[in-house]
Amino acid sequence: MSLAKNVEFLSHFPKLNGFNGLGIYGRAASPAGKSPLVEIDGFGTNPGALKMFAYVPEQLPRAPALVVVLHGCGQTAAAYEFGAGWSTLARRYGFALLMPEQQAANNANTCFNWFNPGDVARGRGEAASIRQMIARMVSDHKIDARRIYITGLSAGGAMTSVMLAVYPEVFAGGAIIAGLPFGIASNVREALGGMMQSTPRPAAKLGDLVRKASKHRGPWPKVSVWHGSADRTVNPGNANEIVKQWLDVHGLPSAPMSVGEVNGHPREVWWNADGETIVESYTISDMAHGTPLGLVGNDEPYGAEGAFLIEAGISSSYHIANFFGLTSRVNPVPEVAKPETVTNVVRSAATESLQSSDLAATLWSKSHKPVRQTKPVPHEPKRRGIDVGGVITRALTAAGLMK
Repeated sequence: MSLAKNVEFLSHFPKLNGFNGLGIYGRAASPAGKSPLVEIDGFGTNPGALKMFAYVPEQLPRAPALVVVLHGCGQTAAAYEFGAGWSTLARRYGFALLMPEQQAANNANTCFNWFNPGDVARGRGEAASIRQMIARMVSDHKIDARRIYITGLSAGGAMTSVMLAVYPEVFAGGAIIAGLPFGIASNVREALGGMMQSTPRPAAKLGDLVRKASKHRGPWPKVSVWHGSADRTVNPGNANEIVKQWLDVHGLPSAPMSVGEVNGHPREVWWNADGETIVESYTISDMAHGTPLGLVGNDEPYGAEGAFLIEAGISSSYHIANFFGLTSRVNPVPEVAKPETVTNVVRSAATESLQSSDLAATLWSKSHKPVRQTKPVPHEPKRRGIDVGGVITRALTAAGLMK
């Protein structure tokens, strides 16, 4: 059976009642404890039918910064926030945190639909919902509109590419972890191909994809790119393509201006005429698909290991916050730490074999059935779902993508 037929079959596989969103990948089970995130309703028309979660420390500086964080497939906002440590950073350095969350009604494996034309255009779908959430945060907390940033893992990383391209005037910077360039896929087949192979494209064509996404003509957001060299889910070549895309947008040369190591991992840097770092790229040596975790200079950890949250000796969350310019000032009135979400990660056999949280993004169709209310993050009961791992594994084997 051809790859096209396999993908077509899988993309039409019916959603069954009681399917728990775990699919073949693994997600955080019911949290023990209370997340600092709070769900917020009433942020606009919400055309993408997403959920909005936020964390705002009790003590904030005047006109604080905002960081938008997008989770990967099979994850919730609370589980990814806990694993990546973003509320700890927000509390320590005094900035607001926004965490959109995908719903299983939109994508059965809770992947942001980064490849769906109806969700990645300005003013439409999920991209518009995230933009509306940002507007709500700016209004509620007097956010400095010049200091809004975005980051995400995997499907969330690909959606970060989307937001930087379609709303470049909103963001001062972004960080893409194990993601893909903007505009390389407009259907499930192209998305799967981009994840597996990362076909090289001319830098000018990649840059044109961003320039054509809006009427904006600069200045452009700065970009930090992170990818594990042993990633078998999203081909590491995608990091090179993201860098090429944004170097072309910024009019920077292809050769890095500085090459070095941070915590033992290669880092390449490009800066502008004023000496400000505009594009940087981290290659995390021998790391599989996920967000790299580690200690910072003061031996303080941010985050905790879990599914696609990998101890690598370097804290991506801290270095990204530093790249955004958020770590120079420690919050002068420390807030009493609230209980964090403790997650129990549940993996299926197919998770181990495919090592993927994002392949699901290409396998499930979308429908909009928003259910939203303002409340703390709920405790999700465990639900038993079907194991579609065998179906997908057989299809990928037939397609020649697995042995």
